[in-house]
Amino acid sequence: MTEGEPKKNIDLSYLFGGKQFDIEHALNMYAKSFVLMPAFGIYEKKVIEVFKSQIETCHIYIIGTLPAVEIVDWRLDAERLFIRMLVAGKRHELDWPLSDGAELVETEDGWFVKSNDSYWAPTQEEFVRRLNQEQDAIPFDVLYIGQAYGKDGSRNALDRLLKHETLQQISVRGIPADRRLNVLMLEIEPGTRMLTFMNPWALNKEQSESRISAGLDKLFGTSDAERVTLYEASLIRYFQPPFNKEFKESFPSTNLKLLKDCYDKDFSALISEICIDELPFKMTSGIVPPSQYHTAYFDLHEDDARKVFFEWKAP
Repeated sequence: MTEGEPKKNIDLSYLFGGKQFDIEHALNMYAKSFVLMPAFGIYEKKVIEVFKSQIETCHIYIIGTLPAVEIVDWRLDAERLFIRMLVAGKRHELDWPLSDGAELVETEDGWFVKSNDSYWAPTQEEFVRRLNQEQDAIPFDVLYIGQAYGKDGSRNALDRLLKHETLQQISVRGIPADRRLNVLMLEIEPGTRMLTFMNPWALNKEQSESRISAGLDKLFGTSDAERVTLYEASLIRYFQPPFNKEFKESFPSTNLKLLKDCYDKDFSALISEICIDELPFKMTSGIVPPSQYHTAYFDLHEDDARKVFFEWKAP
């Protein structure tokens, strides 16, 4: 539809009239916060101490690489600060407005802008965030996804990473000179969400009450350990990281024990999301293009009559 054209009426009965049930559910999980650090940081006590409280609730970890950022030079021009840098070997430039009388000075701690006896310089976080938002220059290349939970959440991502053979294997194999090995740890929202689709045009409307009840049972009956494992499996299937083996081809499947309850409650779909505005990069892999937001969506049934979530687009 082009601008100025009247909106077309969407025939919902045509779109959903052939679906099987009038009540369908999807289990929805998402990451609510994160900790990002260079891989060597997990062995640095001072670094860990800064993020200790956040790390305790992170049970998902993603090993990947980010481009190396190297500052080339600083300069002042027409009351603006210009900083040129190399990002994975490619030239980029950022600029900031300055007040009248600002000057560029070099100190023992590096270059700063001096204005009215105060000193200021952009932080590394500012560099990376602006390069990501304005120039799409910071892709996070996903290499491995894992989880750690233990008994009643007693283990977190860091506990697993400190003795992680795959992380060591990736390090030994070597990282390209213009990339840096990093670890992203995610906290999964403990309250799983359920999406429910109510379809008045469905073929079967005789089981509404029991299907609603089964959905609520699953919503409130999913344990934190189960939630973390489902989220991990979803992301592995979605990103297809080169160093993962399990779940890359087998998820979802009726043969998987971790999905048994979803099938017992006859859920239609499983959805896992990474939608965090504050992430200073766009995640990507060999099969997933760079994006700030990712939704790993999987139908749990092959029958088209059971596919109702994200299965149609308005004309």
